[in-house]
Amino acid sequence: MERLTIKEALKENYVGQKITVCGWIRTRRESKGFAFIVLSDGSSQETMQLVVSGGASAKKEIHGCNTGAAIKAIGVLRESPAKGQKYELEVSDIEVFGESDQDLYPLQKKGHTLEFLREIGHLRARTNTFGAIFRIRNILADSVHQFFRERGFAWVHTPIITSGDCEGAGELFTVTSLDFSNLPRSGDTSVDFSRDFFGRKTYLTVSGQLEAEFLAMSLGKVYTFGPTFRAENSNTTRHLSEFWMIEPEMAFADLSDDMKLAEDFIRFLCAKVLERGENELAFLEAQYKRISREEILRLAETEFVHIPYTDAIRELQNAPMTFEFPVSWGSDLQSEHEKYLTDEVMKGPVIVTDYPKELKAFYMRMNDDGKTVAAMDVLAPRIGEIIGGSQREERLSVLEERMREMRIPMESLQWYLDLRRFGSAPHAGFGLGFERLVQYITGMVNIRDVIPCPRAPGNI
Repeated sequence: MERLTIKEALKENYVGQKITVCGWIRTRRESKGFAFIVLSDGSSQETMQLVVSGGASAKKEIHGCNTGAAIKAIGVLRESPAKGQKYELEVSDIEVFGESDQDLYPLQKKGHTLEFLREIGHLRARTNTFGAIFRIRNILADSVHQFFRERGFAWVHTPIITSGDCEGAGELFTVTSLDFSNLPRSGDTSVDFSRDFFGRKTYLTVSGQLEAEFLAMSLGKVYTFGPTFRAENSNTTRHLSEFWMIEPEMAFADLSDDMKLAEDFIRFLCAKVLERGENELAFLEAQYKRISREEILRLAETEFVHIPYTDAIRELQNAPMTFEFPVSWGSDLQSEHEKYLTDEVMKGPVIVTDYPKELKAFYMRMNDDGKTVAAMDVLAPRIGEIIGGSQREERLSVLEERMREMRIPMESLQWYLDLRRFGSAPHAGFGLGFERLVQYITGMVNIRDVIPCPRAPGNI
């Protein structure tokens, strides 16, 4: 079907030409022998006004053009004499592909709450808000690949089904083909997973990092960008059960290299979304007033402040306020602490480094003090942690000792230890939760509003 998208059609070089557009009707009104239709096709934040005159052959089809209907319109693009739009389509013919029941269609010309729109997730992308959010999500995803491609990284596809828990938190979804009505049992009455599809207990992945490490130790620089899963029973506005992770890994790199990559990455993505998503950002800024293009621009241009964990704790202990969660050396930073550091102390993005080893995963490189690890968290204003990463422990004996301390079973991770036995090298990487980034850029309060199909406890 030959047609122009509305984004293409609104370019000046089509004025005076006969064109075809398709889309869904936002509104329709009639006045003095004319019908005015506002059409959206999802290609742009902008819509197109269709003008149907009383004498046009299209008039006979106007009865099927209710809000929500899908149509094709043919006509000549003209400069609009009315306020609110630069161009309009003088329609000569309309074809209705799919009618819409005016009384039942839930999206009417009025404001809808985000809570209500979550209940009709299959239709919410037709609204201005979610059209803007999902176009921004697309811009960011495309820019992720552009960033790494330009820097010589290979995009690798790590497994979704795994036998290990990279994070050690134990919050995994089990994958099984066993019949729940007739589970095989072992001698102690526990489920016998040796008779399962893979011959052992398996899970949905929480991270592709460990597999990305062995690929980095052969390809040099790699990144993952794919779905991850966490069975954390949390209903906060910051957590999802299914989300997308971006995880670069670099051979022959240390923590300084890791921090530089993270800074460059955030700045690049902010610059690209400002360049390509201006209309969407302007709409969200005006509609919700939780996002500022100036703030995104500052993040795209600013240098990040680096502060060791020990100094960050000192700043928090000297704060002229009382936090809900007490602050002491050895305690993890909570959202309120992170936002205080970014919004009140540094007035911008912060990278906190060198956390106590007890707070971080077994694979992070031990510092010379024996108490901290070469870890870093990137904190962004308003939202807190947006990236977590580290230099990985490349010394076999130190890694084995850490695994013993943290009771990480070595039997199933001999392949991971092999990377330290055969040609070990310094390497580093980080993880960025993609939805957390989209949430920051769009200013949405609830992370469920930045993914098309949110998965959370009790919600599928």
